[in-house]
Amino acid sequence: MSKEITITLPDGTQKQAQAGITGIEIAELIGSGLAKAAIAFEANGEQRDLSDSVSEDSNISIFTIDSDEGLEIMRHTIAAQVLARAIKNLYPKAKLAIGPIIEDGFYYDFLSDEPVSIDDLPAIEQEMKKIVGTKAEINKTTHSKKDAVKSFNDLDEPYKVQIIEDSEQLSGFQIYSQGETGFIDLCRGPHLPSLDKAGSFKLTKISGAYWKGDSSNEMLTRIYGTAWKNEKDLKKYLTHLEEAEKRDHRKLARVMDLFHLQEEAPGMVFWHPKGWSMYVALQNYIRRKQTENGYDEINTPLVVDRKLWEASGHWDKYREKMFITEIDEEHANEKRVNALKPMNCPCHVQVYNQGLKSYRDLPIRLAEFGSCHRYEASGTMHGLMRVRGFTQDDGHIFCTEDQIESETAGFISLLSDIYTELGFTTFDIKLCTRPETRVGSDEVWDKAELALESAIKKLKIPYTIETGEGAFYGPKLDFVLTDAIGREWQCGTFQSDFNLPDRLGAEYVGEDGEKHKPVIMHRAILGSFERFIGILIENYSGKMPLWLAPTQLVLMTVTEEVIDYAAELETVFNEINIRVELDSRNEKIGYKIREHSNAKVPLMAVIGKEEKSNESISIRSLSKNDTNTYSIDEAKDFLLKNSDFPS
Repeated sequence: MSKEITITLPDGTQKQAQAGITGIEIAELIGSGLAKAAIAFEANGEQRDLSDSVSEDSNISIFTIDSDEGLEIMRHTIAAQVLARAIKNLYPKAKLAIGPIIEDGFYYDFLSDEPVSIDDLPAIEQEMKKIVGTKAEINKTTHSKKDAVKSFNDLDEPYKVQIIEDSEQLSGFQIYSQGETGFIDLCRGPHLPSLDKAGSFKLTKISGAYWKGDSSNEMLTRIYGTAWKNEKDLKKYLTHLEEAEKRDHRKLARVMDLFHLQEEAPGMVFWHPKGWSMYVALQNYIRRKQTENGYDEINTPLVVDRKLWEASGHWDKYREKMFITEIDEEHANEKRVNALKPMNCPCHVQVYNQGLKSYRDLPIRLAEFGSCHRYEASGTMHGLMRVRGFTQDDGHIFCTEDQIESETAGFISLLSDIYTELGFTTFDIKLCTRPETRVGSDEVWDKAELALESAIKKLKIPYTIETGEGAFYGPKLDFVLTDAIGREWQCGTFQSDFNLPDRLGAEYVGEDGEKHKPVIMHRAILGSFERFIGILIENYSGKMPLWLAPTQLVLMTVTEEVIDYAAELETVFNEINIRVELDSRNEKIGYKIREHSNAKVPLMAVIGKEEKSNESISIRSLSKNDTNTYSIDEAKDFLLKNSDFPS
């Protein structure tokens, strides 16, 4: 007789069962309705198929399609069982590689001797629907390494064979099949018990991808898709995608003439005059806010000797992300190795270290619009959202341990004001704790994490904990804002660092006359200027607030006779620092209006004979879609009042 085991459910309820009980039997033990809806389960933190058994006391969770875990398992099944089989049905000579889940969907990589393009996706999707329509059961068998290799060698699937051979395990290889179809795939699982539990899906795009992400390997075809529990959720997501596509900052940048990127400088932004005016306006706004909050602005070198990066710990932990330069110094016996700074913190410590500091001087708040460079793989770069060269609104607060709480409160207040004034009314806070790769002792990390968590608890602000997501030198608070269409963006950060002051010799003289190490609070609100401008463009769909708009007002002439009057207006508005553009081209006024509307110019004025004779101006608002007529002095007052920084 088999032994009894204890099954503990998420609510703490315990049930007795026989060792060897399967996941589906556990679901039936809980209730018939749950058993009918179940698609997989978790035992002691390990996800398993419903057919798997449990032979020891276990904490159990049953997954349905309504859970986040269940949705991911369904997506994985769509990729590894449905899309993979459709590819083999339509392209029998194709060689299958991998099919993982990604955010909101999945992809599958394969090698095909026949070209597969985006035009083929509808046919592949139709084949997938036929496969799902069979409602076939999905079965799993477990094999030794030798048998698994033989199975996929027999099928001429070299990528599956390589995956198995590269594995250190000798047994336990899972092979999934669909009924009696003959289709099999290697997978860690778990999968749906049958295809009748598959939700609604859509193939979205196709691209190339190197096997194992290595450019020295062959290029595979990658098909992306999304899957949701029902058609309603799928349509909602696709509508969201369409809206995001309309807001794509790369497309809007072309229409608005803001910036471009090119192959000769991958990941580096070429700002055009209009884009740079937006950049400068945002920078000046942040500069004013920081000055009002007690920050001193500094500037530090772009290229720094490796010795400083070694001392700070960045060379060991961050070397692969750094751009390295070597030069032959005069009278030196060896090359000097420098790096373009990937971050600003070690340089800020050098500024702090100039001159003896007292506890009375603290906190010292240093800020820099610091130009940084980090290597990003070419496949990960995306417009302004991920670049290799960027500028941070970086800052470092040198303070005592007793000042952490007040500095945390002050920073969150400043960040909240800025986000609100930039149009983001909500944000979430995540406390990120020590990662596996880090500097400093556990004792120091305990103190740093406790100080940061204690500070935010006293502020009574909701937060979540992200285990292992801290910086390599200290824990941090990450601030995640939500844009106009519900997307989340991690931008701001506040990091508690007890390690860097010790590594770089930062000190202050305490009230006791002894030397002490300050705590360094690393902080940024926007993060990368480039990325944040991309977020702003997409949040506003290009219709920027007046103070931030590249061109604030365009003057459009109807006839040649009014060009001189329009030029006078241009001079008047330039004198009060309004970014004004005169469009005196010999084009129809309707054409001009459409063109500047597409370029998202917030204010437009049509200058005709009536305006000239009355010495007036009629200004149309793009966002409000209304027109008001002003005298020149009234127009100046209106523009000055509405074009200044938010407050």
